[in-house]
Amino acid sequence: MGSILVTGAAGFIGWKTCEKLLEYSYTVVGIDNLNHHYDVRLKQWRLNQLERFANFTFHKLDIEHIEALRSLFQKYKFDAVINLAARAGVRASVENPHIYFTTNTLGTLNLLELCKEFDIRKFVLASTSSLYAGQNMPFKEDLPVNTPISPYAASKKAAEVLSYTYHSLYGIDVSILRYFTVYGPAGRPDMSIFRFIKWIDEGTPLQLFGDGSQSRDFTYVDDIAEGTIKALKNVGYEIINLGGGNKPYSLKYIISLIEKLLNKKAKIEHKPFHVADMKASWADISKANKLLGWQPRIGIEDGLKMTVEWHVKNRGWLKQVQL
Repeated sequence: MGSILVTGAAGFIGWKTCEKLLEYSYTVVGIDNLNHHYDVRLKQWRLNQLERFANFTFHKLDIEHIEALRSLFQKYKFDAVINLAARAGVRASVENPHIYFTTNTLGTLNLLELCKEFDIRKFVLASTSSLYAGQNMPFKEDLPVNTPISPYAASKKAAEVLSYTYHSLYGIDVSILRYFTVYGPAGRPDMSIFRFIKWIDEGTPLQLFGDGSQSRDFTYVDDIAEGTIKALKNVGYEIINLGGGNKPYSLKYIISLIEKLLNKKAKIEHKPFHVADMKASWADISKANKLLGWQPRIGIEDGLKMTVEWHVKNRGWLKQVQL
């Protein structure tokens, strides 16, 4: 197996992707700047799971710093780069757009430039379903996503375009993965499912933006990690959706499932719907199936059950995690 650089290794998707690569006997070098965008205890918990593997090496490093990255590329010979380092979240990007572009766009540019410099022929980029806002569902990859409605989506679109430029100029093989609402154990605390479980379990009022009818194509993190690894395949340049693919589920339905799993009732506090949010998302995943042989395996009921079980097992320290 080859040697893979995974950026954002302490992140939600990055951790699970690293874990599966390591189980498949890849050599993995993970980097992460361990910023305080959300509680670092979650990132440290994920890293602790990875450090049991002898074929994993971690460096605290920021993809915005090209000279530090260059030193890393000089030290190791990578067969591929999986760029999962990102500032994520629609609402936070409206409040602080600059950091989204320095990380998501400039950071991607730094990695692409070093792939060119060190003759690394495969690049996988994490992108987002947020680009499809306003399009007809289910979302297909060939939809014209030229009008992003959040700085987050705009920064990811810019990274996609840069990746195409480096594919065109230097022949780097690029897989762009548009992820659809990823959830699972040790998820991000700014995401709805993590928050809903914590709020309901602790008896805290659940903040619901809008009436709860908005829906998402929820995708379990293990499925996302498997699809990300399959995307190491040479494809030329392709944009590929990774989503649940079955149907979107409303937030009201998700809340009702969590209530049953915890045997507790939510105290709901309604908030205005945010202008930069999407009403619904739903992936057409036929391309991922055809091109990568990928199909999600874990449905929402089983995925939520495993997520709630992880929360209950770790609720002692999770009570200290700030949302």
